[in-house]
Amino acid sequence: RRFSLNCGTMADAKKNASQMKAIKISKLVINCCVGESGDQLTRATRVLEELSGQKPVFSKARLTVRTFSIRRNEKIACHVTVRGKKAEKILEKGLNVKEFELKTKNFSETGNFGFGIQEHIDLGIKYDPGIGIFGMDFFIVLERPGFRVSRRKRFRSRIGLQHKITKKDSIEWFKTKFGGTVVDN
Repeated sequence: RRFSLNCGTMADAKKNASQMKAIKISKLVINCCVGESGDQLTRATRVLEELSGQKPVFSKARLTVRTFSIRRNEKIACHVTVRGKKAEKILEKGLNVKEFELKTKNFSETGNFGFGIQEHIDLGIKYDPGIGIFGMDFFIVLERPGFRVSRRKRFRSRIGLQHKITKKDSIEWFKTKFGGTVVDN
């Protein structure tokens, strides 16, 4: 018997290469730093829960700052990590507040980007006088197919230099995906 290998053409090879080069959102982290524990922080968690539909996690202060009356290990902020289609929807709302315009310095060298908004009511959440108004930071982590090799337990490996996401790649992805503009500052 003869077996033939289906090698394909050069066009098929390019198509497969571009499939692995496709960039997607790995996760979206929304951080809301209040600077104090207590009632204010509880209200901030309610805002994040309403926005994401998930229970936020608290962040603690790393060290004591007397001028701000913050003690070490005191809960001062909350954050939530969102993945998948929900992350894309929330990111769309956040970018809409910024009018799809980011600065070059919003993008990191590793291909991730972040921005902040002043008021959570701009995201479409109804204003509640009992809660108040909170600002928050959005941080987006991008990845390509195959990035799992650097995180898996068995046969862990490094991501090749050609496969890593650069600042230029993430800016290009932002422009094509959301039709946004990047301003030099």
